[in-house]
Amino acid sequence: MLRLTWVQPEDLIGHELRQAAQDGREPSRIAARWKAAGGLDAPERAGASAQPASRYLRLLAEDLLDELADLHSTLADREPTDLAAIRALCPHWPARPAADASPGAATQGPASPGPAALEAAWLGRAVGCLLGKPVEKLPLEAIRALAAPTGNWPPTGYFTAKGVPADLLAAHPWNRRSAGTSLAENIDGMPEDDDLNYPLLNLLLRRRHGRGFTTADVAGLWLAELPAGRTFTAERIAYRNLLSGLEPPRTAHHRNPFREWIGALIRADLHGWTNPGDPAAAAEQAHTDAVLSHTANGVYAAMFVAAVIARAATGTHDVHACLRTGLDVVPPSSRLAAAVRHAVGLAAEHTDFDTVVDALHTTHAATHHWVHAVPNTALIAAALTHADGDFTASVSRAVSGGWDTDSNGATAGSVAGLLAGHPDALGDHWTAPLKNRLSTSVGDFDGIGFDTLAQLTHREALRP
Repeated sequence: MLRLTWVQPEDLIGHELRQAAQDGREPSRIAARWKAAGGLDAPERAGASAQPASRYLRLLAEDLLDELADLHSTLADREPTDLAAIRALCPHWPARPAADASPGAATQGPASPGPAALEAAWLGRAVGCLLGKPVEKLPLEAIRALAAPTGNWPPTGYFTAKGVPADLLAAHPWNRRSAGTSLAENIDGMPEDDDLNYPLLNLLLRRRHGRGFTTADVAGLWLAELPAGRTFTAERIAYRNLLSGLEPPRTAHHRNPFREWIGALIRADLHGWTNPGDPAAAAEQAHTDAVLSHTANGVYAAMFVAAVIARAATGTHDVHACLRTGLDVVPPSSRLAAAVRHAVGLAAEHTDFDTVVDALHTTHAATHHWVHAVPNTALIAAALTHADGDFTASVSRAVSGGWDTDSNGATAGSVAGLLAGHPDALGDHWTAPLKNRLSTSVGDFDGIGFDTLAQLTHREALRP
């Protein structure tokens, strides 16, 4: 039986009830109606419940999703999605760099990072993603338990099943879709993953539409180049909404309980890589991309990462300054800003990162899904802060914190790789298994090398 994930109304309603409670709506009356009718909670980790609901429950779920959308949010004024409103709430919005008036100048502000630095960023993203893939969806205690018998805690290399007791493997099986390609003994190049597909798509976006791309351009590119089966959570809902005839930004709102999850964040790197020294432009382009599928804190997470990377792309080695720049484009009274500030403070206070992680889980785990942007962005910021820019420490901490392990590892790896400035600085034990080869179903990129991707990205960064 085919159970299509992330779109069944009877599975969406539980997620939307939780989202409503987080964003200042009062969902208790609607929740009671759903429970009284026999409706179930949303699946904790899977994208679909095991059995289909009755036709009655499915129709009720659709009606209740629309009723939830009409509820007033007490946080709407301090957590807007409109770009002008976001900027109005950010007192330290970054200034745009002065134009270079010299003859033949093609860019503004600081020079683009060279191909070597961009190759390190692409590789760093792949390494962090690959490290997190086999433990994605596992609870924190399972990740720690699997790594301990092999002496790989905190992880300083890829996870392995060799040396892990059979009873432990039976109790905590690796991510079934990833173990065959992402455990150390199985790695043969970089396997396909949405955390790499979206930077590839945004590279295509920039090549076809330039800096002035629109949200409609993003939508058109997805429909032309992104297989629907390679989308998840908010992106899958937005894709479905496009096929139903809805246009952006309604595609992000309509029956989309995942609109504050991590999907827009994992699409943000290219916007930072191609706007070195211009975090405002990076954040604005990330916003244009994100509003196809996300709202409020889901959008802020993308803007935050894009601005962090734009600052890192100037050649600075100060990750703390980069993170402060990221906060400059996020409304300071938002939930995301508060979570990042709290996480950075914890990382600065404690020498043991497991203590930081435990505190973050105490704060967020009971109220947020493991893919929500708020706790995951906080974890990324804590990992980068605690690692102080070191590459291995950055990806290790990001993955060791649990939640969306491959996405968090990818973003931390991208930032730390860019700060490192050269592929050689990442370590052969991380990069050699990738064999300079990326698998993907996007466009004509399948099998492309990270060195070639760096050259293409550098070219886009130089385009006016």
